[in-house]
Amino acid sequence: MRGAKGAKWVAGAIVVAMAATACSGGGNDGGDKGRDGGKSASGGTFRLGSTEPDTIDAGKAHESTGIIVSKALYAGLFENTPDGKSEAKLAESATANDDCTTWTFKIKGGTKFSNGEPVDAEAFIRGWSRAASKELASDVAYHLSGIDGFKDVQGGKADTLSGLKAVDPNTLEVKLSGADCEFDKKTGHTVYSPMPKVALTDKNFGEAPIGNGPFKMSGKWEHNKQIHLVRNDDYGLEKAKLDKVEISLLNSANAQDLEYQGFQAGQFDYAHIPTPHLKPAKAKYEPQGKWFEKDTNGMNYLLPADDKGDLLTKDARWAIAYAIDQKAIAEGVFQGFQKPASAIVPPALPAAYQKGLCGDACEGQNPAKAKEFAAKAGLKPGTEITLAFNTGAGHEQWIQAVGKQLEDVLGLKVKLDGKTFPELLDAQTAPGAQGLFRFAWGADYPTPDNYLYPLLHTDSINKDESGKVIGDNRVRYSNPEFDKLVSQARALKDEAQRIELYKKAEKIAMDDMALIPMFDRTQYRLMATDKFNGLDDIDFGEDPILENISLKK
Repeated sequence: MRGAKGAKWVAGAIVVAMAATACSGGGNDGGDKGRDGGKSASGGTFRLGSTEPDTIDAGKAHESTGIIVSKALYAGLFENTPDGKSEAKLAESATANDDCTTWTFKIKGGTKFSNGEPVDAEAFIRGWSRAASKELASDVAYHLSGIDGFKDVQGGKADTLSGLKAVDPNTLEVKLSGADCEFDKKTGHTVYSPMPKVALTDKNFGEAPIGNGPFKMSGKWEHNKQIHLVRNDDYGLEKAKLDKVEISLLNSANAQDLEYQGFQAGQFDYAHIPTPHLKPAKAKYEPQGKWFEKDTNGMNYLLPADDKGDLLTKDARWAIAYAIDQKAIAEGVFQGFQKPASAIVPPALPAAYQKGLCGDACEGQNPAKAKEFAAKAGLKPGTEITLAFNTGAGHEQWIQAVGKQLEDVLGLKVKLDGKTFPELLDAQTAPGAQGLFRFAWGADYPTPDNYLYPLLHTDSINKDESGKVIGDNRVRYSNPEFDKLVSQARALKDEAQRIELYKKAEKIAMDDMALIPMFDRTQYRLMATDKFNGLDDIDFGEDPILENISLKK
C-alpha cells in the first residue's frame, strides 16, 4: 500500500474543514465498556481530514486515503490486526492442500450487503474477478495474479477467474497457478472484497460503493469536499457504535497543516502532525493523553526508476546511496522523530528483518565511495537528476536535504519536482520514466512477501501496450535469481524455512540497491481521547480503526 499523498483540491474544502460540527451525542445504549476500557455510548460523529483519494472502490484502492474508506465499507475473508497478525473475518476456516495450490474457504453464512444481497461464495467470485478485469484496470490487480485464469481476465479474454469455484453457497474453492502457502493472509487486502451484482453494471459504482462492512456511504463522494459514512446496522459482525464518520477533503499543498490546525480548533478528532510541529505538539498533547506514536510496518525509500537514463546500473544507485546521510536528515529535519532504515523489509516484521543489510551505505555519508561508484557508472558531475515527490504531506524538507547532499557530494544538478500524488504515481509508471522518486510502502498483509513481490518481482512490472507500468514494481527491477527465491519461498509451508528464502531474496535486491532505504516509519497522531474510546491504536495500514471507536459516556 502506498503512503500518504497529495491530490487536486477546490476552494470549498477549507470551508468544509473549518465548519465541521461538534461531536453529536447520539443515543445511549446503557453505557457499554469501550474497547479500551472506558464507558461508551452509541452515537457520535468522528471527524477527520484527508486529501482527495484516487479511488474508494475496494477493487482499486491503493493508497491510504482511499483504503481507509474501503476498509470501512467492506469485510473480507481475513483482516490484519494492528500487531501484524492475520485473523479471520468472514472466513470460518481456510485450508490448503499439500502443495498449497488449492485453498478452500468456509464463509460465515447469513451476512449481506447494505442493499440486502447475500454475501456468499458467488459474491467473492464476482468481486475478485471484477478486480482482476481489464475493464477495471486496477493498479492492485496483481495481488490476484496467482489465481488460475488471471491472465485471461486481465487480457479481456474471460470475465471470471477460472480458478474460483462456489462448491456451495458458503464454500469457496481457489485454485492457484503456483504454490502459495500464505494465500489466506493475502485475502486481508481490500482487493479481495466481495461485491454485489450492481458493481458489474453500474459504471459509477465507485462514487458510492455498496459494501458489507461496518459502515456504508451517506450519499455520494463529493470530490474535493467530503466523504460521509454512516453505521451499517445490517452488518453481519460486531456493529460499529459511531453514528457517522465525516472525512473532509483538504488542499494537498498544506493538508497536514490544515489537519493539525483543525484538531487544535476542535474541528477534527484525529490528525497527522506536520514535521516542524512534532516537538511542540508532543509537549502540549502528550500530558493530555492525546498524543499517539507507534513504530509501524511503513517504509520510506528513494525509488530509482530505471526505464532509461542515468540510474540504470547498480553502481549508479550505490553512488546515490553513499552520497546520502539518512542519520543527519533524521536528526536535523525530523528532529529525531524518524529512524534511518537499513533494509527493504522493516523491523515491524522481526522474524524477517535484516538490520544493516545495506551495509556502510546506510551508516552515514561516504563521499569517497560515492564518487568511486559514480565514476564506475559514468555518473559525472553536472549530470541533471530529477528528484520527484508529492507535495502537502510533509516531504518537502527532507527531499530538499537529499537534493543538497547529492549536489554537494557528487556535483549533480538535482531538479526538485513537486507533484500531486496522482501526478507522482503517473510519473513513476510512465513509459521511459527516469530519475529518483519519493516512495513509501506499507504492507497490505503481514509477510515479507508483500514487500518483495509487489515492489521487486518481475511479474509486478506488468507493462501495458504503451510501456506504462501497471504493477507496483516501479523500479522495473528484474533479477531471475531473486524471482526464483520468492517463488520457492511461497511454496514452503514451514514459516521459518519460508522466511530464510525471503531473506536471501532481499539480500540479492539490496546488493543491487534496487530500492534505497531512507526511514523506518514511526507514525505520530493527535487523537481526541477526551471524546472517544477506541483511540488506543491504529491498524496495520496505519489508519484509525473506525469500527472500534465509540463516544465516551
